[in-house]
Order: sequence, then structure tokens, then C-alpha cells
Amino acid sequence: MLGVRVSPPAPVIPTDYTDLIPFKLLNCATLKMPDMQNVFPSLMKASRRSLYFPFSLGHFANDIVPCSVVVLAPAIAMEMGLNPMEVGLLLTLHSFGSALGYLPSGLLADSFRNRGNLLMLTFWWVGLGYLFASWAPGFWSLALLFALAGCGDAAWHPLATAILVQSNPQNRGQALGLHAIGGTLSAVIGPVIVGVLLASMDWREALQWLILPTLLVGVLFLWIRKWVPEQPQRKAFSKEDLQHLWKTWTKKRGLLIICLISSYHMSLVALMSMIPLYLREFHGLSSAMTGLAFGMMVLFGAFMQPLMGRLSDRAGRRRVIVFGIATAAVCAFMIPVLENFGLLSMIIMFLLIGVGLLEGVRSSVLAAAVEFTGSREGTTLGFAFTLMDGLGAFGALLAGWAAGIQFSHAFLLAGILCSFSLILCFSVSLRSASLENPI
Repeated sequence: MLGVRVSPPAPVIPTDYTDLIPFKLLNCATLKMPDMQNVFPSLMKASRRSLYFPFSLGHFANDIVPCSVVVLAPAIAMEMGLNPMEVGLLLTLHSFGSALGYLPSGLLADSFRNRGNLLMLTFWWVGLGYLFASWAPGFWSLALLFALAGCGDAAWHPLATAILVQSNPQNRGQALGLHAIGGTLSAVIGPVIVGVLLASMDWREALQWLILPTLLVGVLFLWIRKWVPEQPQRKAFSKEDLQHLWKTWTKKRGLLIICLISSYHMSLVALMSMIPLYLREFHGLSSAMTGLAFGMMVLFGAFMQPLMGRLSDRAGRRRVIVFGIATAAVCAFMIPVLENFGLLSMIIMFLLIGVGLLEGVRSSVLAAAVEFTGSREGTTLGFAFTLMDGLGAFGALLAGWAAGIQFSHAFLLAGILCSFSLILCFSVSLRSASLENPI
């Protein structure tokens, strides 16, 4: 209308001034630093996984000498004039020393802040222990030093595995399986190296050469120990913790899981302990062919552990454990049948599958034990390793007794132990008390 002055519209003042700020200034002045864990989850994940290879390497370096002692034993016996019973006692004391190291190491893994230093010390404990053993003048000094060195090797396992499962709790089975590869490879490579060394030197020199990988990796861990994350300070293991641990494992469910772990490992030891003797003595394979066949079985088990561990992280512990043990039981029961038809190649194939799958579920069994307690991972793993290498070792004794009647009976025994483990697996709940989903 005439005479009426219309005011121009008021300017719109932006409420977000960041549109007017250059990008560089915006990034530096107006935004908070982003959460790196949200922005780069893959980078953080890779950082965690960077421990897998050094820990598997450390497992290999610590286990290579203990896994080779059984091959050194005949040469030791010849030099010292030991009878078979004394050789057996020497190996038993060596294993007993290892069993003593698991649980204390597990307790330290749950209460010590800087565990990287402890891991580094295990290499020097093992290396120097076996070096002193190479200078032992007699049987008892050698047995004592073997036991002490074996205890140092045992100390590595609960420490390393506890760090891995705490760093990646959603993939415990896979973490334990990847760690196990190093130990299994040492059981294959170590005896071969010893066999080569003994062809040109005595057992003392061979032992001194064999500890070099252990000491070299010990030097490497002077740097790698800094990669190990420090855990929040926990209260030292107390009387109340001991009572809680005792109460947890002495309940019906805890006792059933103890029986499951022990019977599972007894079946594995019973199956594996007689295979070389069975192929060499009963089927007449050469030493080289026997070693090749047995080495392939062990290697297959080594590479199955991380795969089956990862599968158990996704599909559930019980399904994977049942599948592995049930398949191994079928393979073990098939050996006498195939033997009647003289099908050696089929026997080796079934043993390969049986050993591989039975060894493969080891990481799943250990992960189930950790999830049963829900805390104190190092202590739990130390206890589980003690059961496996302690009670589980009787599988070799039982298999030897069965093979004394007839070789194929050793595999029937392994199948029976597998069947017993299956019954226990269905009888006990593998559900974590702190989780709602079955494991």
C-alpha cells in the first residue's frame, strides 16, 4: 500500500557457524579429538592381534627343548648306563617339574601388573636350566635340573594364554588356537633337529645347540615385552580367593568339567602315544616314513586349533567339542576294523583325521574352562594345564598297557575314553555363569 514502508526480512543468523569456518580451522579449533577406538576399530584390532605371532613364536622357543627330551633320552641312557625304569623316571620327573609350574604361574598372571617381564624371564629360565643340565655329572642332578627347566617352560603357558584371552575376550578359542600352533610345531621340528644333531655329536652338545632358539627369542622379548599391555592392579591372591576357587571347582558342575578336561586329554595322549610304535613295529614302516606320517598328524592338529577355536567362538563350545571328540572316537574305533583288511593307507588317513580333530578342540576346551569360572583367567588356565599334563598323562600309561595285549587295543581304549568324554560333555552345562548365551 502507498505510504507504507515494508521492512526487509531480517537476516537469518546461522546457529551453526561451522559452515563459515574453513575446513582446517574447523578441524583444529571447533572439534574435539575423535575417539580413535571408534574411528579406527580395525587398527585397534590389529594392535591386539599383533601379539599372536610373537606369542606363538615364544611358545615354539620355550617348548622346543622339552619336546625333544624324549629323543635325547636313549643317548643319555647309553652314556650314563641307565636302565629303562630309570629312563622312565627321568622323563616322569621332567614332566612333574612342568606340572608344578602351571598353577603358580597362573596366580601371577592374575595379580602381576607387568607380565611382559615375566614372559621374558621364562626364556632365560628355560635356556639356562637346560644349559646347566648339559653339564650334569649324574642321574639325580640331571633329573633335578630337567625338572627345574621344565617348570620354567610351564610358567610361560598360563601367562601368555591369559594375556591373549583377556585382550580378545570375544575370540578366546581362536586366540588359544593361534598360540598353540607354536607349541605343536616345536613337537614336530624339535625331535627332527635332535636326530640330526645326535648323528654328529653327543647329547650334551646337542642340548647346548638346541637351547639357542630359546635364548635368541629371549633376547627378542627384551623389546616385545613392552608391547604387552599392563593389566589394572588386582588384589593379590588371598585366602578368600583360594576358598572361592575351591568352592567353584568342587561343586558338581566343577567336578564334571574337571573329569571332562582330564578324560579328553587322556584320550588324546592315549591315541598319539602309541601311533609311532604302532606304525614302526606292527606295520614295518621305516623311521623316516613313521616320522613323516606322525608329523603330518601333529601339523594337521596344529592348524585345526585356531580354526576350530574360531568356530567355537561363533557356533558355541559344546557343538565344536562334541563334533571333534565324536569324530575322533569313530576314527579310533575304525582302526581295528581297517587293520583286519590290511588297509594301511586308510589307517593313516583315519588317524590323521582323529588326531587332528581331537587336538583341534583343545583350544575350545580351555576356553570353556575360562568361561566357566568367569574370572582369574590365568589361574583357571594354569589349573587346566595342570589337569591336562598331570592326570591326562596317564593316558599313555593306559595305552601302553592295552597295546601290550594287542596293538589295536590301544586305539579301542582311546575310543572308549573319547566316548566317556562325550557323555560328560552332554552331562555338564557349558554355560557361563556371567553370560546368558550358551557357550
